[in-house]
Amino acid sequence: MSLYAENAGGDFERCPIGNHLGRCYRIIDMGTQKTEYMGTPKFSHKVMLGWELFCTDDNGQQVRMRDGRPFAIFKNYTLSWSEKANLRLDLQSWRGKPFSPEEMKRFDLKNVLGAHGMINVIERQGQNGKTYANVSSLTPVPSVVSKNGLPTAVNKLEFFNISEPNMDLFNSFSENLKTKILSSPEWQKRSVQAQPQNDYSAFADTDEEIPF
Repeated sequence: MSLYAENAGGDFERCPIGNHLGRCYRIIDMGTQKTEYMGTPKFSHKVMLGWELFCTDDNGQQVRMRDGRPFAIFKNYTLSWSEKANLRLDLQSWRGKPFSPEEMKRFDLKNVLGAHGMINVIERQGQNGKTYANVSSLTPVPSVVSKNGLPTAVNKLEFFNISEPNMDLFNSFSENLKTKILSSPEWQKRSVQAQPQNDYSAFADTDEEIPF
């Protein structure tokens, strides 16, 4: 089952700042979450995208976490496909090509799983005073890099949809992420009544230079 954007955390070491080659390996449906903007509560459907990063130091040597895994970074988005939505803006920047008129109406997020891109990571201070690594921008992989061969993937692809939850995957999440998903009205209602689903095919992309 897919997650469609329509026009209408973790226990990881902080990854190095800079522009890194990355691969999207995780998409998580978080359901409707409460946020605040200038003191006003707001409820919106959230989705998390995660990338494994193939970091290198100034000498071109690979940099990984202490346990040997690649660094990972995540970004939460509102599941909105409006013209100014961050999700749409980031994906278009990552893709490096405007979406077609049909894709601008509705886009299957599953298309980005496994796609490579350049992930610009910056440090930003949170409201709690702590410093976090954040995704600043997404851009396509330069052709000179892709022609030399992309690195071997490490993490398996993970896709979690509340309407059809993979409980083995859910149980692997951090306690903070589990709590957020469990608090969503979508999760609380899923056992009461099935959520209506429309059968739309994922949009095919015939241009090999476009990641999704």
